[in-house]
Parts: sequence; structure tokens; C-alpha cells
Amino acid sequence: MLFKNTISNLARLRQVAEVLLRYGFEDVVTTTPLRRLVGQKRRLRWRQDDERPVFETTRWERIRLIIEELGPTFIKLAQALSNRADLLPEALIDELEKLQSNVPPFATAEARQIVEAELGRPLGAVFREFDDVPLGSASIGQVHRARLHSGEEVVVKVQRPGVREKVESDLRLLHELVRLTGNFLRNQGLANPQDVIDAFERSMTKELDYTQEARAMEQLRQLYESYTSFYIPKPYRELSTAKVLVIEFVAGCKITDTAQLLAWGLRPETIAETGMDVYLTQIFEFGFFHADPHPGNVLVRPDGTLVLIDFGMVGKLTKQQKYAFAGVFIGMARQDARSMAVSFRRLALSSDIPDMRAFENDLSLLIEDFAVLDVQDMRMSDLADALQGIIYKYKLQVPGAIFLILRALVILEGIGRVLHPRFNTFEFVRPYGAKILREQYSPENILSEAEYTGTQLLALLQTLPADLRQIMRKASKGELRLKVELSGYASLLRKADQLVSRTVLALLTVGTLLFAGLSLLGHYPPAMPYYRGLPVVTWYALGATALLVLLLTLPQRPRRE
Repeated sequence: MLFKNTISNLARLRQVAEVLLRYGFEDVVTTTPLRRLVGQKRRLRWRQDDERPVFETTRWERIRLIIEELGPTFIKLAQALSNRADLLPEALIDELEKLQSNVPPFATAEARQIVEAELGRPLGAVFREFDDVPLGSASIGQVHRARLHSGEEVVVKVQRPGVREKVESDLRLLHELVRLTGNFLRNQGLANPQDVIDAFERSMTKELDYTQEARAMEQLRQLYESYTSFYIPKPYRELSTAKVLVIEFVAGCKITDTAQLLAWGLRPETIAETGMDVYLTQIFEFGFFHADPHPGNVLVRPDGTLVLIDFGMVGKLTKQQKYAFAGVFIGMARQDARSMAVSFRRLALSSDIPDMRAFENDLSLLIEDFAVLDVQDMRMSDLADALQGIIYKYKLQVPGAIFLILRALVILEGIGRVLHPRFNTFEFVRPYGAKILREQYSPENILSEAEYTGTQLLALLQTLPADLRQIMRKASKGELRLKVELSGYASLLRKADQLVSRTVLALLTVGTLLFAGLSLLGHYPPAMPYYRGLPVVTWYALGATALLVLLLTLPQRPRRE
């Protein structure tokens, strides 16, 4: 199967290798199996080419340029990775955030054909009007305004023709690239490249199915059905499929359009505060949130109601993740580095921090940096960068939703500062942190945790006798085997091996030197040859001693694993 995929992707793989070479990434090609895809003439050309203006840019800029040239799927992957500060350095993330998947719209005739094929009836039977000029387009689909026969205005999101096949082909290519360059990527610090591609594949599979977006909208509509200051458009599930999504049209202006807000008699400061409250409610109360709150996705109606659109990216937190994330902010507010460290470890999916003191010390320095600032001088973007830097440094595997939240809070802070001259994200987060703390230690939650622990303990007690019986049976038959694997001792064992080798060599040197001295006292037959007054056997012993001394003084080369 791998061979078949390699053959089918060969032309595209060769293109990837050529692009990497063009932007100065010879090491990625020459140290991986990709080098076999580059012809001999091309190899000679890149060796003889001394003029490389591409090196006037940084390595991170060249990575962005490569991604832009490779197309929409790679851009989507890079945009997803720009939210993963635990995997990539900050300088690269800054470059990936510049990526824009600007794709021209496809023909309206094709959009009409797709809608008719998906709904199984003529366009005129569903819509009274269908605007030929799309409202917007992206790499996955484009949006048209329309009107139902009932008179309701809607927007119709239509998937690009052939985009599923293109994405699936590129995903196969990405799997193949990881197979070919996996060792190189791991040596560069990306510990689990295959897991990254698997997660991206799941994300893209969801994005290619518009019913997932409709389901997310319905969930949030139910959670906010009693709110009067916030609204989510209604999806028409009966008119939606995996490739077509029909949503209620909502008129409004962008949240950052202060001139229009003032013309409607609305206070921009109130709009900013409402928007932040809505988002913090999603994160800290519901644990289910819209993950892409850029100004184009947040509208304001003339009556001041906030409207969220485009639910292609949503995030979720479990109850325990929500408590742990809030604990990071609470520990920071209390200037308690140890509490922050504990919350981080609870938040991490898996963490192996070899030096907890160093970890707590870094968190303490972070607290000190922000403790001396006036509230108005504090920036969510600075805190997000600092937290992401610590996560990257200690390779903490935290849920991807955490990075989506940090990114969303930074975007919201930018919006807030446009609307509100004294806007400060921390002032809004603080009461939610206290509320989460009360919820975590409420009698209801403690009882719920006790019930869960009791259930787990009961399950253990139920299976323990059978497990013990099986262990005893294997032990009595001599079939019980223990497998012990020591990790982290390879370097120590290598050093011990080198020390033993050099000790043996030193003893041999001393032994041959002693033999050379004692050989002078020996009584030899007349046939023994002499040189410069010394028996030849003595010269042999001195020569062996000199050779051993030379071996001792030479530096030892590190042994490869």
C-alpha cells in the first residue's frame, strides 16, 4: 500500500523537493529519501549556483513562502499549526500567522449544479432568488446570498467542486512526506509528526462535512436561547448536506465599525464588554466556544445584539480541563508559581518535566514580569506569548483547545482596544476565575467527583480478584514474566563503558612498561640480539608501551546508537 501511494504521489513529491531546494532547504532533501527524487542535472545546478538571494530572507520566512507555493491544503495545515505553540518556535508561528488562503471564486453555474445535485431538485424549487455574485470565497467553499419561497433571507455555503478529492490526495501526500522525512523532523524537535498529520486529517474531514458546522451552531443556539444580547443564526438542517449549508441571513456591521455603531446610537464600550462576556461564558461556563472571532465573524445589529457567524472552527474543553486552565490564571493572580505549575500539569495530556524547580522558577519569573505592570499596561498577547513559550520549552502536551482560547482572547483584546480606550482582558477574566473556583469546590461538584471515584474504585474491586487469580496461576506454572525497560541511562552506560575501556588500556600500558623494565634484568642466551646496548625484547616492550600511551591520549569518538 505504501509503495502504491508513493508511486501515485511521485510527481507531487518531486515538486515538493524542488520547492524545498529553491528556497534553500537542501538539508531536508539531502538527508532524507527525498534526495532520490532529484535528477542528476538538478543536483549539479544547485551545487554550482553560488548566487542565492533566497538567503536574504530568514529560514522561517522561507518556510512560509514554501507553504504558499504548495497550495491550500498546506496553507490550512500551517494555519492549524500556528495555534500550536507547544510544537513550533514563536518565530515560525509569527510567520505562519501571515498566511492567507485567498482563493478566487469558482463559477456560479458550478455552484448552482452542486446545490441542485445535493438537494435533489431544481434550484428554483428551493429558492425564490439566488445571487450569482458570491459574498465571499475560501479554499473549501464560497457563500451566496439567496431567498427562500417563504420570504426568509439566507446564505448558501457551497463546497468547491473536486475539493474533497484534492484534500484527500494532499493528505495522502502529507502522510508520505512524514514517512520520508520523519527522522529529520524528529531531530528538529517535532517529536510526533505523524500525530500532527492525523489530527489535521480529522480536522479537515470535519471541515469538509458541513453538517458538523450546522450541528455546532444548533448546540450553541440551545445554550444561548435565553440571551437577548447575543444571537446565532439558524441553520436549515433540512436544506443542508455535507457539501451545502443553508443558514439564516443576518444583517449587521462589523464589530470594529465604530462609525456605524455611533450612527445607530450604540456605545462601542458596551459592545466590547458584551462581546468579552459572551466569549468568557462560552469558555468558562459551557466549555464550548467559537474559535475564530476575527472582526469579520462578529457582527452587530442596529439594536446592539451581537451575532457570530462561520462556525467552521469550534473548540471544546472538558470540565477538568476548564478547572485546570482557570487554575493557571488564578495561580498567576495570587502570584503562586507552585499553584500555576500544578494547574499546568493537570492541564497537560502528558508531561515529563525533569526539573520541576526550574519549571516553577520560570513561572515565578513570568509572574514577576506581569506583577510590576499597571493593569492598563498588561497585554493578553504578551501573556499568551509567555505561556506558549513555557509550554514549548518544557514540551507540555496540552489540549489544542487551549491555544485556540489564547488566540481568541488575543483577537478579542485587539477588538476591545479599538472600541474601548480602557479595555483590559484581565479585568474580565478575573471574576470568571473566581466563579470557576467556587464551582470546582461546590458541594455538587465534590459529590460528583466522589461518585466518579467511587465508581472507579468499585470497578477495580470487581476485577481485582480475577486479575490476582490469573497472576497467581501464571506464577505457579512458571509463566509469569516481568519486562523491565530502563530509560534515560544510555548516556551513563556509554560513559561507564568508555571508563572501563580506558582503565583496561591504562593497566595494559603500566604492565608493558613494567615488563620493559624487568626485561633489562633478564639473563639471555648469546643468540639474543641487542640494539644500542639493550635487548630487542626490551625495545619491543617499549614500542608497545608507546603505542598504548598514544591510544590513551587520543580523544574517543562518540559511539553511534
